[in-house]
Amino acid sequence: MVLIFICCIFLGALAGFLAGLLGIGGGLIIVPALVYLLPQLGISNEVIMPIALATSLSAIVITSSSAALAHNKNNNIPWDLAKPLMFTVAFGALLGAFIADRLSAQALTNFFAGAVIILASYMLVSIRSTRSREMPSKVKLQFISLFTGVVASLMGMAGGAILVPVLTYFGMPLRHCIGIATVCGVMVALFGSLGYIISGLDNELLPVWSFGYVYLPALLGVVLTSSMFAPVGVKFAAKLPVQTLKKFFAVFLILVAIKMILA
Repeated sequence: MVLIFICCIFLGALAGFLAGLLGIGGGLIIVPALVYLLPQLGISNEVIMPIALATSLSAIVITSSSAALAHNKNNNIPWDLAKPLMFTVAFGALLGAFIADRLSAQALTNFFAGAVIILASYMLVSIRSTRSREMPSKVKLQFISLFTGVVASLMGMAGGAILVPVLTYFGMPLRHCIGIATVCGVMVALFGSLGYIISGLDNELLPVWSFGYVYLPALLGVVLTSSMFAPVGVKFAAKLPVQTLKKFFAVFLILVAIKMILA
């Protein structure tokens, strides 16, 4: 337990930096890392993936909040568009947590890996796309945010990996895309983790120091450093050119996809 706690301190630093830089909340780093670390405690394979997802989302509440405050300070969040999306994405995240409780561990793992591959492939192709498109209607945006909430909750991430490429596709400036993704990520993490806590309260396979599906020692280790490194990521996001950010985001997703395929 002590070793995992120490590992999660370093994990939190990396996740916090990526939250500020890419608006993803670090979930694509936290979940695979916890899936590898948690079996060392002898935890049942049936609950490893839900614990990893729930703990990741709980940590993202802190990291995304810190990143969102920094993005707001840098005027990266167009609130007129962000506010209505926040409520829909929150409902989707809550729904996703209850869906995850009904799925097997293998189904959750396969979903995570498959979704990462799709996101990575899209971002790789979209780097070369420079056309600007009109923003969709409010109804379509609400559907996109609902879908983002469900999928993000099932993947233990903030949803930036979906919202950033989608909003970029419709011609929104990348820094605004990341800003909206970050503030929506706060809602995903908050309501998603709440759903995992409620659905896991009666599960007898969970280890001690669990609150629902949230494993508290891992959560504490991650949040100790994640919030400190999120503003550092935001500073880099403000300095790097747009195309560099876009390529970095795509390469990051591809590396995660390769990791899940080889696992």
